[in-house]
Amino acid sequence: MKRQVAIISFAQLPPVARDVKRDEAELVQPVVTEALRQAGVARTQIGFTVSGSCDYLIGRPFSFVSALDGAAPWPPIAESHVEMDGAWALYEAWVRLQQGDIDTALVYAYGKSSLGDLPAILTHQLDPYYLAPLGVDGTSLAALQARALLDSGRVTERDLAMVAAARRGGDVDAYLAAAYTVAPLRAHDCPSVADGACAVVLAAGDVAARASRRAWIRGIDHRVEPHQLGSRDLTRSPSTALAAEHARVGTLGRIDVAELHAPFSHQELILRDALGLGDGVDVNPSGGALVANAMMSDGLARIGLAAARIHDGRARNAVGHATSGPCLQQNLVCALSAEVSP
Repeated sequence: MKRQVAIISFAQLPPVARDVKRDEAELVQPVVTEALRQAGVARTQIGFTVSGSCDYLIGRPFSFVSALDGAAPWPPIAESHVEMDGAWALYEAWVRLQQGDIDTALVYAYGKSSLGDLPAILTHQLDPYYLAPLGVDGTSLAALQARALLDSGRVTERDLAMVAAARRGGDVDAYLAAAYTVAPLRAHDCPSVADGACAVVLAAGDVAARASRRAWIRGIDHRVEPHQLGSRDLTRSPSTALAAEHARVGTLGRIDVAELHAPFSHQELILRDALGLGDGVDVNPSGGALVANAMMSDGLARIGLAAARIHDGRARNAVGHATSGPCLQQNLVCALSAEVSP
């Protein structure tokens, strides 16, 4: 029997295309302060702190150590870091809380995508022997995935434009008339790169029981697919489906909201299919990564925003999803509910 853990607060900086005013610590400090304020928990009451970021994205080693200053780690704290999107930091915090000796955890994530050419930077995630030397960028790989999906006959370019219109606003026909960026993707099909940060507080035991708002984690799991793109069907996401199964998404019943980390319009369609989301689910009411993709924090933001919908009473059950790697290679699914697990 797993210990019951809830997300009791969520804070996020409004993502901007280029934040020239803040360094890493200054991105972290306001979201940590706000998350703790919402939770009604003092910094000294946090049993474990874990962050998610990428030094390669920032451009210097151990940038996460400087960012830790934003969490005011004095007196000394129990702290960890994952070189990954903050959603995976949340998973580590959830595992840590299962040990039962602490009742609270702080999770934060940040990223400054504007510091470099993000599609080119993401090339370094690829297989170092066969794919990375080709220099293919992340947008071009996503275009290959989109082409495979279109060629499968399951969706059309109009379907992609409808996703973009739902998230960004605008006219579907006008989107279809736009020039390709990398065929078959147009500008509206690609993410708006942003700088940003977010934080959540997790609680268990008496702290969770006393919290004024709770989004219970009914299940959480992450899975990975083969590194070689030619070894998998790019039009489907079995890792997402498997993660959802192990996260017990099926036990939620009716799902009100799903926040999906889909940086490209066609990826939302793949994820909706993998999760079996019907027409009654409100998908990405925040706009999702198409509107603002703050690398390394956007996956955590998807889970936090799904939890926030439960906090304010607009949803009873929700799903948060995060991805990393080319063409939805790694996927994490978090099942959330206003009700604790039976």
